[in-house]
Amino acid sequence: MNHSISILFFIFTTILFCNNKSIEDNLLIFDEDKAFEYLVKQCDFGPRFPGSEGHENFKNFLIDFLIDKADTIKVYEHNINHPYKDININLYNVLARFNPNIKDRFMIMAHWDTREIADKDPYPSNHNKPILGANDGGSGISILMVLTEILSQNKLENIGIDLLFIDGEDMGRAGDINNFCLGSTSFCENIPKPEPLYAICIDMVGDKNLSLPVEKFSFEQAPWLVKEIWDLARELNYPEFKYELTIPIYDDHRALYLNSSIPAIDIIDFDYSYWHTLQDIPENCSKESLGIVGDVIMNYIYLKDNSYNKK
Repeated sequence: MNHSISILFFIFTTILFCNNKSIEDNLLIFDEDKAFEYLVKQCDFGPRFPGSEGHENFKNFLIDFLIDKADTIKVYEHNINHPYKDININLYNVLARFNPNIKDRFMIMAHWDTREIADKDPYPSNHNKPILGANDGGSGISILMVLTEILSQNKLENIGIDLLFIDGEDMGRAGDINNFCLGSTSFCENIPKPEPLYAICIDMVGDKNLSLPVEKFSFEQAPWLVKEIWDLARELNYPEFKYELTIPIYDDHRALYLNSSIPAIDIIDFDYSYWHTLQDIPENCSKESLGIVGDVIMNYIYLKDNSYNKK
């Protein structure tokens, strides 16, 4: 971390600790058990990398799941050349919109595809095998699925929410950053109006030892949004959200920002022992971790809705 960033982050965290706001009463409960069930359900489809049977089957399941819950859903199909094979594949971004005509809106997004190779597995013989992606792929989507149900049953009055289920995030290889985040990059070519004012990305949040420092690109792209989320987590007594600045991570929040200029942050635990290995399975994930992140995002949504009512 360079000296100027260190000084800015010190000032930023000092403001965070000194600027407290009250949380309005919220009777909603984020169901961590259901979130974990949805994580397991995704894994029941097997690896879900683009072009696989599990990918096609889960895509169909996801659309069926969303169709009667969101106000509108849109499926974006992108036919692309596989970056490392001589084949064409389809990517599917799925957008679920609530209050689609309201201009004051923001987006929550997570990727549902899983990695085609276990290139970080401790056993070289596994490096060309696909991962199950319980945490890296399953965890963020499980939270979005529960949020879909909450939003469908507890209507927002003043703001709109977009939930983006992103495909093609994890196709890149080490040292080849241009082939990561292919789905979010393609989504930026045709973002529906009204566009979200900002976005929150959720990725790898199922770790049993959850730790969520502030990712560097997030702090650079939308420091005010980081402040709102981490402040709220602190008030909800979730120390897993840490006032520490960590390395920049090229994730869907970065691709969205670079290709659309929409401010975006990433809620991510990048210190996961089973990242890109065959052991990224439900047994190495935690429903409590899903509940922590889901509760923060759920409260954030409804607090925002209430705050717009007071304007």
